[in-house]
Amino acid sequence: MEYRKAITFSYDDGIESDRKLVEIFNKYGMKCTFNLNTGIQSRSSQFEIEGKDIFRMDQESIGDLYKGHEIAVHGLTHRAPVEMTQEEMDEEFGRDMENITRIYGKKPVGMAYAYGAYDASAVDYLLKHGIVYGRTVESTHRFDIPEKPILLKATCHHNDEQLFELAQKFLDADPLPGEKLLFYIWGHSYEYYVNDNWDRLERLCKMFEGRNDIFRGTNRECLEMFGAI
Repeated sequence: MEYRKAITFSYDDGIESDRKLVEIFNKYGMKCTFNLNTGIQSRSSQFEIEGKDIFRMDQESIGDLYKGHEIAVHGLTHRAPVEMTQEEMDEEFGRDMENITRIYGKKPVGMAYAYGAYDASAVDYLLKHGIVYGRTVESTHRFDIPEKPILLKATCHHNDEQLFELAQKFLDADPLPGEKLLFYIWGHSYEYYVNDNWDRLERLCKMFEGRNDIFRGTNRECLEMFGAI
């Protein structure tokens, strides 16, 4: 079947709440790209938001949690990728890529920019080292296939006030001949935990039940299918 519409998700940081996120995605047949910081992927790497403790998962405890999904780069230590020297980029990006390849058995081709930050040097480095798409934190509220995937803007964050309006618009859309539409949602699983709104994700996924005309894929799968990378 030739798909004309696709939905994909992107979630960052390898947080403990990814376990519940993956459970929901698998329940509804959704696919996600998870962006990991392999240099600080341990429970001791924690922080607090609104009085709630947020923990990264210990690398050895992840196992095959992400099986069927995609693992992408987020930087070795979640450093903002700006004003870095060559040596610093080798450490932050190169080692993260090497670790992901070694641990998960597949060389990454995508990433999410830590803090949504980037500069020309970082982008050039990533392209030269096999990264073909990079997600920013900007939203388009559109479903266009990215013309410049290395600076990919999502449709919206999962907490966007227009999320369900956009989802319905996407479901109702009838692409023109040759047109392809991509609904791209991003976020952090800890945000569902902090806001206690996991029902938001369930509601979104349920909207796509029975829609066999819509492809559910990882970032890489969707971008490859639509010829963007």
